[in-house]
Amino acid sequence: MSERYEGPLEKVDDYRWRVPKGAGGMKKSMRTDAILYADEVLLRDLRHDPALEQMANVACLPGIVGMSMAMPDCHYGYGFPIGGVAAFDVDEGIISPGGVGYDINCGVRMMRTDLTRDEVEPLVDKIADAIFAAVPSGVGSEGKVKVSRGELDEVMVKGARWAVGRGFGKPEDLEVTDERGEMAGADPGNVMDRAIKRGLPQLGTLGSGNHFLEMQYVDQIFDPVAAEAMGITEPGQVTLMVHCGSRGFGHQICDDYLDVMQAAVHKYNISLPDPQLACAPVGSDEGKRYWSAMVCAANYAWANRQCIMHWVREAFEHVLRKGPRDLGIELVYDVCHNVAKFEQHEVDGKTRKLCVHRKGATRAFPPGSPDLPARYRAIGQPVIVPGDMGTASWLLVGTEQAMKETWGSTCHGAGRLMSRHQALKAKRGQQVVDDLRKQGILVRSAGMKTLAEEMPEAYKDVDRVVEVCHEAGLARKVARMKPIAVVKG
Repeated sequence: MSERYEGPLEKVDDYRWRVPKGAGGMKKSMRTDAILYADEVLLRDLRHDPALEQMANVACLPGIVGMSMAMPDCHYGYGFPIGGVAAFDVDEGIISPGGVGYDINCGVRMMRTDLTRDEVEPLVDKIADAIFAAVPSGVGSEGKVKVSRGELDEVMVKGARWAVGRGFGKPEDLEVTDERGEMAGADPGNVMDRAIKRGLPQLGTLGSGNHFLEMQYVDQIFDPVAAEAMGITEPGQVTLMVHCGSRGFGHQICDDYLDVMQAAVHKYNISLPDPQLACAPVGSDEGKRYWSAMVCAANYAWANRQCIMHWVREAFEHVLRKGPRDLGIELVYDVCHNVAKFEQHEVDGKTRKLCVHRKGATRAFPPGSPDLPARYRAIGQPVIVPGDMGTASWLLVGTEQAMKETWGSTCHGAGRLMSRHQALKAKRGQQVVDDLRKQGILVRSAGMKTLAEEMPEAYKDVDRVVEVCHEAGLARKVARMKPIAVVKG
């Protein structure tokens, strides 16, 4: 795949760029246009990223409805670009593990508190130490939650509800979790033995890489009405974020089903511009098996984040010696950004059931959507966009424009600018710790290598990414948060 995109790219407006159907080479098989959301600055870097070619490749897949899309945080991934969105007809279209990603239901949950920055800063070291001790992290980490093979089946089906039933959190948490933390359609029988083996010891772990736990404070509020509906009331208020997914369990499910899909490509005579786009018809045996296993991993991830959130609450209670009511740590929302969902959307004036792939993209449904919790129906779906250690994170809400244009989707984060290899050559982990300390940001990490790989400079400007989504109408700004302390794997 080319290191620089040299194909056609037409400017639609200041925030939209189109690869037209029928572009040269393999793209002659494009069934629809591909569209990128970016400004001139982000586009300059993307010209050197294979993500644009991947976006065009997705437009070649059978049964695609609407355009192949890439969000402003997009970058090279396996098959689909990370930041890719595409919808497929359930009768004529396909489902592809490369359109979901290896870390199935990697996602973010955000919590609000009744604490202020001034209250927590004198205790930030103790709080960070308590969280670091409470939540297992790092490559190959094993969780404190020990489950039997039978209990793992329950986790796959019940998701976050299983965790709440075991005392990890409150029933109210489920009300503001995407799919209530329990996506329907899971079939543990379609999960293979290697995934089971990897999933058994890892429940309740943060993992490594770009996963993190972060204590933040509200820097700016842009939409006071929406912010108040989510419990965000004033600058200086402390918020918390958990960013992680389905760990080795989801990774192995993806890996197992890529083998299945490669065989299905030949069986169903599917022509692909890139073998990484291995897929199967949505309604085929292979497609149904993958989707039900993917749902198992999604539910595992929701249970995982639910357990972690519970331990974060306990860490604050222990250090601050306050009860839950005094702390006011409540879940604002939990969103996933690596998943395929069956959804009803309007296409050419008619409602159609589609299989929507969002890989490194967040659902952003508008006000009034029946899929939203009752408390958020008037403002739209909360969208959580995390930064990386030294950078800001954002809280947005979904819009009607996103529903009409991107199947209700928007960005999921900043998006990588450097590869991990490039980042390791640029800085050492201790340098990152020192740089962040100068900014008043405390870091706890299981390994210095991860800190170098995940240094803020390795990512795009998250404020610019959010600005593109805001100006393009794909999400609306609500609040901006800045980090106080970060726990990494």
